[in-house]
Amino acid sequence: MVAIQIWETIKESITVYTGLSPVAFFTSLAAGLALYYLALNFFGSSSNDGVHGGHGGFEEKTEPLPPPVQVGEISDEELKGYNGSDPKKPLLMAIKGQIYDVSQSRMFYGPGGPYALFAGKDASRALAKMSFEEKDLNGDLTGLGVFELEALQDWEYKFMGKYVKVGTVKSTVRVSDEGQATEAAETDAAAVRPEEIADRDVAKPADDGPSDTTEKESAEEKNE
Repeated sequence: MVAIQIWETIKESITVYTGLSPVAFFTSLAAGLALYYLALNFFGSSSNDGVHGGHGGFEEKTEPLPPPVQVGEISDEELKGYNGSDPKKPLLMAIKGQIYDVSQSRMFYGPGGPYALFAGKDASRALAKMSFEEKDLNGDLTGLGVFELEALQDWEYKFMGKYVKVGTVKSTVRVSDEGQATEAAETDAAAVRPEEIADRDVAKPADDGPSDTTEKESAEEKNE
């Protein structure tokens, strides 16, 4: 009985407030709900497709990089081939003759990146001097100051901790710890002929004093 009374009250309220009969009111309500769910499913699926498509595109950009490949000992000219211009090759860069795979930082060292000019080169001198000049894009450390060498050492530590070493650059100029080239000294030493070394080993009389033979002859003359 109570339920019937409540239902009758609801029907009267619907008629009073909406001007519709209970049947028309509930029919309109059902139609509205149906349209709402249709719209929700339509737009929801479209947005999901967009999200999935965008996510898929994002995954393509950040898909795992292939493991670093060891290139061994290569020349400066061969290293230039790994400057990022060929997307099939790893992105390489060298510091103090040690080559590192910097492919994971392509946005910095790859084409169009702020440090793209360092890729495919031994950029030791440029990093030490914080220079972007073409003349400094090499591994020559001669003439660098203490602070520049310390700055280069910091760069080397960073690369050692972040990137994988994959090879070395064939050295053409050997550089000592003090930043002095030793190639010239080695060349001079190699240029000395064997006969010159032999002559150096033979004892020669001093230029500023008499020889032993002269002294002995003088002593014999006195005794006579």
